[in-house]
Amino acid sequence: MQRLRTGTIAAVAALGLTAVLGGCGLVGGSDVTLKLVAADYGDSKANSSRKYWDDLVKAYEAEHPGVEIDVTVYSWNDVDRKVREMVDAGQAPDMAQIGAYADYADKDLLYRADDLLSIPVQANFVSQLASAGQVRGVQYGMPFAASTRVLFYNKTLFAEAGLTPPKTWDDLARAAGVLKEQGVKYPYALPLGPEEAQAETMQWMLSGNGGYTTTAGTYRIDSSENVAAFTWLKDELVGKGLTGPVAPGKLNRAAAFAAFADGDVGMLNGHPSLMKAATAKGVEFGMVPTPGVEGESKATLGVTDWMTAFKRNGHQEEIGDFLDFVYSDDSVLGFSRKYDLLPVTTSASETMSTSARDKALRPFLNELLVSELYPVGKVSWAEVSAEIKKRIGQAVAPGASPATVLGGIQATANRAESAE
Repeated sequence: MQRLRTGTIAAVAALGLTAVLGGCGLVGGSDVTLKLVAADYGDSKANSSRKYWDDLVKAYEAEHPGVEIDVTVYSWNDVDRKVREMVDAGQAPDMAQIGAYADYADKDLLYRADDLLSIPVQANFVSQLASAGQVRGVQYGMPFAASTRVLFYNKTLFAEAGLTPPKTWDDLARAAGVLKEQGVKYPYALPLGPEEAQAETMQWMLSGNGGYTTTAGTYRIDSSENVAAFTWLKDELVGKGLTGPVAPGKLNRAAAFAAFADGDVGMLNGHPSLMKAATAKGVEFGMVPTPGVEGESKATLGVTDWMTAFKRNGHQEEIGDFLDFVYSDDSVLGFSRKYDLLPVTTSASETMSTSARDKALRPFLNELLVSELYPVGKVSWAEVSAEIKKRIGQAVAPGASPATVLGGIQATANRAESAE
């Protein structure tokens, strides 16, 4: 007997089926190969996500001899583009673990979550994240990993310079100035390179009381608050040489994190996985809420990455069975702990919130429920996010106009919205 999915309840009821649904797991002996494209959360070959997936797939295939899982792992620099190229070529994978989903859902390329997952698994997602996975009230994006952001600072460098952690933008700029005088390579690391510029951008917008969208959900990328934030960055940090030797538009998040772990960065916005990298290299660090224009930022950036399942190759039942395995507590906790990320299920979050081994992640867990996420449910978000990654670094470049750059990105967002 196949497992009951959320989306099949009405059909079962209409047929008047009263048979007890016994057992679980996949029925049938036909050989099926599922192709999964996944993002790499590691910062080296030694801790690549490849090993996580290899171990998980080995365990799954041992229990499901008729199903093989073929996993390809790409860096975050490439994974979204690779999947889009596959889709455009008519070769969509069965599953893709990527940064956006709504444009695929809008083109009816994805399975609904309730046509894949068993009822307990879908109901176990953290509600805020499940809601963010919806397009027009239907969940297509299944949250895979989550994080929030705080300001990391190098305790040793701060102590040597006689500094205390900043609470405001002006505090941050003053501290960066002192760190520069002390010879710190990156007083404040500002990664606006193409890897994850949309995160650093949104963090600064939120800390300046702005953001990507209004409360009504329309884009406000070139709002006065956002322009003021990037004008301040350009004039008070970048223009004064406080962001290091690499231009922000060419500095990727991974490189900034690596520099922090090497002791070369005074401050930067970071997510939980930075803790392990810094600790491994003996860097003593502190974490404080993101500084804002007048005090601690009123909003925190939350980030969720997504699992999607494409219809093209069929295999609905096999995909659903595998994803139920992916979202088991053991799998979710294993991945979250390996990469210092936040669980996307309620049961795993509850385990982590009370476990002594996960104490360092509790500040991030507490922030997740009140964080603000990317507008991932907007069909236009993938295009807008790509434009931000491509252009936002120009907003703080010498001689540039932040208002003009943000206005150009807003124009792209407007066109993408009208095309929906």
